[in-house]
Amino acid sequence: MTRTSPFGHPFLLGFDEIEQALDRVSKAASDGYPPYNIERLPRTESEPERLRITLAVAGFTREQLDVMLEESQLVVRGRQVDERERHFLHRGIAARQFQRTFLLADGMEVLGADLANGLLSIDLVRPEPDRIVRKIDIGARG
Repeated sequence: MTRTSPFGHPFLLGFDEIEQALDRVSKAASDGYPPYNIERLPRTESEPERLRITLAVAGFTREQLDVMLEESQLVVRGRQVDERERHFLHRGIAARQFQRTFLLADGMEVLGADLANGLLSIDLVRPEPDRIVRKIDIGARG
């Protein structure tokens, strides 16, 4: 049975990259760690409207976290080293590694990242595109 694509309509030209991005997102790991929020921050006098991704990364230091922009993906990695010299009577907090990937739309920019109180916040902005209106001349053949 073949899968019909919503982007297969003849009026939707050049949307194959969006379809591939949706396939990538649907195949991404469904691991819920670390939990995260995405919020829209309103425009202020000094800052444009932006998005903030906040990940709960309690127990990770700044040195154990990497925030990378790899083409159109924002990749957040956390690496903790298991401290073998420590002797635990009970261990409920595991040294854990993670990778969380967010697919960004064209034009999205990462403004910066901040770690405070076990929360890693990453601010993103999409600059307002210029409105382009262009008249296309019609040529004559033959």
